[in-house]
Amino acid sequence: MSMLRLPSHFGSTLRLRRYFTTRSSPNDAYNTSSGQERLDTRSYTSEDLETFRRRRKTDWKRRQGGQSFLDNVIVTVRAGKGGDGCAAFHREKFKPFGPPSGGDGGRGGDVYILPTSELTTLATVPKKIRGENGAHGQGTWQNGKAGSPLVIKVPVGTIVRQLPWNDPRRGKDAWESEEESLEGLDPSAKRDKMRDNRWVHYPRYQEANMERDSFKDAEDAFYKQERIRRFQNRKKMAESPVYFDLDKEEKFERPVDAPLGTRHQENLGHLIVSGGLGGLGNPHFASTDNRSPKFATRGLEGERLTLSLELKLLADVGLVGMPNAGKSTLLRALTGGRAKSEVAGYAFTTLNPVVGIVRVAEDGTFEGSISDQNVYDETWIEQQHERERWENGEYATALTRNETVGEVSETSEVPSRPGHHFDLFETFRFTIADNPGLIARASENVGLGHAFLRSMERSLALVYVVDLSAEAPWDELRVLREELESYQPGMSEKACIVIANKADLLGGDGDPVEVDKAREKLKRLEEYVEAEMVLADGRQLDVVATAAKYSQNLNKVVALMQMYVQEAREDMEDEPVD
Repeated sequence: MSMLRLPSHFGSTLRLRRYFTTRSSPNDAYNTSSGQERLDTRSYTSEDLETFRRRRKTDWKRRQGGQSFLDNVIVTVRAGKGGDGCAAFHREKFKPFGPPSGGDGGRGGDVYILPTSELTTLATVPKKIRGENGAHGQGTWQNGKAGSPLVIKVPVGTIVRQLPWNDPRRGKDAWESEEESLEGLDPSAKRDKMRDNRWVHYPRYQEANMERDSFKDAEDAFYKQERIRRFQNRKKMAESPVYFDLDKEEKFERPVDAPLGTRHQENLGHLIVSGGLGGLGNPHFASTDNRSPKFATRGLEGERLTLSLELKLLADVGLVGMPNAGKSTLLRALTGGRAKSEVAGYAFTTLNPVVGIVRVAEDGTFEGSISDQNVYDETWIEQQHERERWENGEYATALTRNETVGEVSETSEVPSRPGHHFDLFETFRFTIADNPGLIARASENVGLGHAFLRSMERSLALVYVVDLSAEAPWDELRVLREELESYQPGMSEKACIVIANKADLLGGDGDPVEVDKAREKLKRLEEYVEAEMVLADGRQLDVVATAAKYSQNLNKVVALMQMYVQEAREDMEDEPVD
């Protein structure tokens, strides 16, 4: 009785696993002190796993209330599988026994990632992404059609990272999935299943093929090539993982001097995973010993990766403050109500960052200052007033945002209305981001944590927003600075302005005693900032008292923001390009 012949592929599985599981991350260096190339080992600790669970809990909190903003997501990307080769023979009149004519399978579709300014959240990115499979080969030497490339669109500012080999969130690759499916089977059943996954047989010739030496030689060569592909794939994952910093939108421009009728391929973005190769038809296995091979190979599986997508919004100015400090009201006042940020009298009204655009004219007028809305109240109050106007029929004859009461002179040098009319006078614009409230011990996952601060890492300037009517607004400043430094050392150096909001709640009804107390409180805040909030370069923070609800003293705020943003942009332009 002959011994059962198993593919040598099984022997390499354990060796490859032992080799690659010694690498903890793509950044680990080789350790050659023992005279051999060995890889440093490290596994995730219980603290790392606890951090993952805390992040998931924080993300769950931020999805409450029907909000779909996502700034980090783990996705599993799988390229298309190659089409199977065909085992067929040519047949035509007077040629009953033609040569092998099976076509090759089509290549699987690749998967690309493309940044676009049309998106502002990662909520539209699916958790599982799979490319299109290639078509199978057919008779008369017809090759299968290649799978179409798949483009994943993400917002500008997304960072793409490949999860390391030992990350518990990483999905299994094609070989690991096959090993899992083979567990519990006896060697004979394993061999048969592996052959079914790799070979296509001519009808009623499967058992006969198993006994032919030509098939056994082809099988040995196939497993040898598969071991090489697996080793190269693992080496690529360990030494050159996927990493993209998509901070700019990539636009394709057709060359002006391109000949007429020339086809230009659309920009697909950055390649993430490549599709599997198509299977080989039976003509590839014809030889002098076997003129009519009755087997072909199946298409190869596409590459599989698990990626971490992290969105860092490219806002010029980021608002940092405690809950209920008036950040959302300030954003609405600066944008003239265009930014739809919820305003309410309880903590953590804002669960996710909201970005608005501030447009400024040459004379310093910003669009929000000439808006019809001068009072920005809580959201439920404004909705109630709007409902009353609907019921009274006031919107039937109301003007739209871009309409004016009278004719606007074309020679006017001062903007008088927001909307399209303001486009004629706009000379500068910048974006401003309203972020969830930051409280003490946020780094310990108290409240919403501080994971959302990733959206402000790239902000050109940060603005502290404190409640001047609070008992000790200077204590709020201290907590905010400490939490910024806890999240990322040196992040507080981006701060430029301290906005003392809700100044309208002080001073009573004009009582001189209350007014003096308010001035004394503002002076003490300015003294604290001057003494305790000095930056490393010696720069002092500007302190501005405002009443965002009534749009008071916002011209000075916009002027300061514009100045700091302009300076930061000029510094970025002067930096040398790598």
